[in-house]
Amino acid sequence: MSDAAAAERLDEVRRRIDKAARLAGRSPGDVTLVAISKTHPAEAVAPLIRAGQRHFGENKVQEAAAKWPALRAAHDGIVLHLVGSLQSNKAEEAVALFDVIHVVDRPSLVAALAKAIAKHGRQPDCFVQVNIGDEPQKGGCAVAALPALLAQCRDVGLPIVGLMAIPPAGLEPAPYFALLAELARRHGLARLSIGMSGDFETAVTLGATHVRVGTALFGERG
Repeated sequence: MSDAAAAERLDEVRRRIDKAARLAGRSPGDVTLVAISKTHPAEAVAPLIRAGQRHFGENKVQEAAAKWPALRAAHDGIVLHLVGSLQSNKAEEAVALFDVIHVVDRPSLVAALAKAIAKHGRQPDCFVQVNIGDEPQKGGCAVAALPALLAQCRDVGLPIVGLMAIPPAGLEPAPYFALLAELARRHGLARLSIGMSGDFETAVTLGATHVRVGTALFGERG
């Protein structure tokens, strides 16, 4: 992707975020655009960085570890988000590499992350992932299990800043986004990681503070 194409795509996504935010009476500055760079090589990511994008999301610790040290050395201000499922035995690597972890979803991972944070003295912001559509194939804690998981996070000092969810594919996402927003309000959490390329404008109107956009920025994967 050329620098010009990257800048054009980034401007278009930001314009759509701004419009959705203003229609909802929100400040566009309250919405963080996370460019989902998973599976895209460093040479595909660099044009977006040069266009001004700084928040990027990866699915896998191993892929991020191979890609991002060199990119971070070449560009200031990169904020790296983990948006894919995390095995407890990778918690230490994740804490060392990522600035934000969106996928806290079970007691064993909470314990592993707390241990890693204590060891490294590095404290990434964390979101609890909620299985908002009660889908057995998806990660995320059940809605009914959320209070207990949040209590465990507080007990071990895990820095939970908000909730994350992926609504069921093929269904209208708005009710699921609204439910997650209500859960966040109920538990005093200020941030919502919701919305992807196909529905980020809806997510912004319903309170998203972080939208995770891949295809609209990078194009379809081959």
